[in-house]
Amino acid sequence: MSRILVTGCRGQVGTELMRLGACAGHQMIGHDLDTVDICSTEQVARMLDDERPNVLVNAAAFTAVDHAEEARQEAFAANRDGPAKLADACAARQIPLLHISTDFVFDGRKATPYSEDDPMQPLSVYGESKAQGEAVVRTACAHHVILRVAWVFGAHGHNFVKTMLRLAREHQTLRVVADQFGGPTPADDIASTLLRIAEQVEIRGQAMPWGTYHYCGKPRTSWHGFTEAIVADASDRGPLRVERVEAIGTGDYPLPASRPANSMLDCSRIQHVFGIEQPDWRAGLRRLLDALEAPGRD
Repeated sequence: MSRILVTGCRGQVGTELMRLGACAGHQMIGHDLDTVDICSTEQVARMLDDERPNVLVNAAAFTAVDHAEEARQEAFAANRDGPAKLADACAARQIPLLHISTDFVFDGRKATPYSEDDPMQPLSVYGESKAQGEAVVRTACAHHVILRVAWVFGAHGHNFVKTMLRLAREHQTLRVVADQFGGPTPADDIASTLLRIAEQVEIRGQAMPWGTYHYCGKPRTSWHGFTEAIVADASDRGPLRVERVEAIGTGDYPLPASRPANSMLDCSRIQHVFGIEQPDWRAGLRRLLDALEAPGRD
């Protein structure tokens, strides 16, 4: 049993980490904005000294991609400065750090899935803030694992699936981008993967293969294809107003922040090193719809 500290414990992945970690018998300790400001050197130091975790998982982030274009300072504080404080404090106390990053560190112009060694070329403020967050973690804390994920969805918080479900109940036609591709990734699968890596930290110790890993769902799809699957699965569970999901191009739906056209991540390294397979996002979608039907869920 590990003593695992989670920052950002109320987010999509953080909530699942707390739940699944407790179910697996780990001692889970969660902090969020109301208890610890990760941009405060003093608060981070006090948190680690008080909690004394075996491993820290940083699931805290500013994830409002479009809002980040006008809230640059806030995005960089959460996605770069906070991780820098955590990495410095973890290194000083020899606490391993697991940190979540994103496909948005890439520009999406590559024709094939991105590997961990491809150069980061973010297109947006959000992507740049996450790329710089990765850099500070690598520099400050040798004992780290950075897990890049993509198109995260889950039962908690705001995400694409919940938005499409709401729109499908309100409109007859949905117009969705069909020329951006990626691998939707269930939040509970990301949490499970982070817990497996945390367990390997305990098992392997100094032999732990630190570094950056990719993890996203399969099969490859577009936002349009993802929406079609959401509508099809949801319509089997109850009536929806939507009658048509129309495919459009990125230029037909301009947004403040540019998105990568190709968000697929090559996940062969994590499979080879840890035996962790890519999840099928279609199974995760069904779990999410089941969870949203349960009483008391948002």
